[in-house]
Amino acid sequence: MSIKNYNPTTPARRGMTTRDFEGITTKKPMKSLTSARKQKAGRNNSGRITVRHRGGGAKRLYRNVTHNLPKNLTLTIEEIEYDPGRTANIARVKDQNGVYYYIIADTNMTKGATISTGAEAPIETSNRIPIANIPLGSQIYGIELTPGKGAQMIRAAGATAQLMAKDDNYATIKMPSGEIRKVSVKAEASLGVVSNVQNKNVKIGSAGRKRRMGIRPSVRGVVMNATDHPHGGGDGGRHGTGKAPRTPWGQLTLGYRTRTRKYTNKMIVKSRHAGKRRK
Repeated sequence: MSIKNYNPTTPARRGMTTRDFEGITTKKPMKSLTSARKQKAGRNNSGRITVRHRGGGAKRLYRNVTHNLPKNLTLTIEEIEYDPGRTANIARVKDQNGVYYYIIADTNMTKGATISTGAEAPIETSNRIPIANIPLGSQIYGIELTPGKGAQMIRAAGATAQLMAKDDNYATIKMPSGEIRKVSVKAEASLGVVSNVQNKNVKIGSAGRKRRMGIRPSVRGVVMNATDHPHGGGDGGRHGTGKAPRTPWGQLTLGYRTRTRKYTNKMIVKSRHAGKRRK
């Protein structure tokens, strides 16, 4: 995959880039593997905004991706497809019983190739097997946090983790963020790197493109009135109020820990923040 540039016909086009969709084999999704997705504009059942800066966007069908494939399957890749709801490509696969699935595609998947799942699967790229059977140093994605629950980590475009070590019960994995954590060796993972590696280099280029993605504008707190945000008000200066950064509801955000569910702390060997210097 590579990045496609536009001719600078307008100021927005000058800085805009997109992916070239190389490797996508079909534009038409399988109807039985899709479902309608209503735009709720970030609102709950009371109509209140619970997720800000959402709304609008182009209509799109939700692809029902299977993150927890059954064991001992032999899957044939029939199509590589674009998924408007995620950064990675997806693969349409058919098992030996004629059942179709959508799975996250990696960089090695091609139309007509065969992949396998389960403990008996060979150690080859794209196969999904227990971590206990994966060699050290391998690149993996689609990792389970809880055995049997399905892929929960490493699902974004271009993402991959590295298997560092194994003992009787746990494997040590280095995450893309730099965090090193433990995962049960009974958990499953897929070998390889998630597809669409160049996604991080795409430049949006225009505000309208963001709106078609369903993302509404974000307004800075320092340009609001004092009644609307803790940063609001002042004499019109551009450097803010001198207050510590806060949310619209007054909660501190800079250097303030917001992670409250810490039951997985014991699995983190090295934090992703370790070794970083504050400037």
